[in-house]
Amino acid sequence: MTSFESLTLEVSDLETAGTFYQAVGLSPYLNLRATDATTTGFRGFALSLVVSQPGDVDAIISAGLEAGGTTLKAAEKSFWGYGGVVLAPDGTIIKVATSKKKDSGPVSKNIDQVALLLGVADVKASKRFYVARGLTVAKSFGGKYVEFATPASAVTLALYPRRALAKDTGLPEEGTGSRRIVIGSDAGSLTDPDGFVWETAAA
Repeated sequence: MTSFESLTLEVSDLETAGTFYQAVGLSPYLNLRATDATTTGFRGFALSLVVSQPGDVDAIISAGLEAGGTTLKAAEKSFWGYGGVVLAPDGTIIKVATSKKKDSGPVSKNIDQVALLLGVADVKASKRFYVARGLTVAKSFGGKYVEFATPASAVTLALYPRRALAKDTGLPEEGTGSRRIVIGSDAGSLTDPDGFVWETAAA
């Protein structure tokens, strides 16, 4: 079985990015690499953080804003829970959400789950692409959402329609240039149909 093992973000300013990801608690989940690759607009992915309660959402978002992030969607209640969206200084989209609508304990910045959401043109086609290369599907909801089993990584890998992901994060769908993200696995080097780059993960 092909294993999704690591996540690397390519950033223009390593120090600023490092400070931000340390502040929001994402440092253990990803690697940073310097780049000057051109990128504009929506890069087609987001990192989704699931936490236990609304106070935790606010704590992480506040820490991110203090560390140089900007608000894409202010945290608010919805029918599914509570959440908001922040743009990291390097341009990565960070969603922070909980299914709870009230706090039930002390506020913290603990993260229960981190997911890499890849916005793709055709969820079913991308699912076939990845399954053919050895990834195992954990959840699948037609052309709306696919989640893969990622036992070797603390980050969950999922596919989402590109247009829907852009709308959900508060950005226009358009974007050009580098994705500025590299996925590490044991599948070797490849580029998927939507331009996401995979490379052999470091031992």
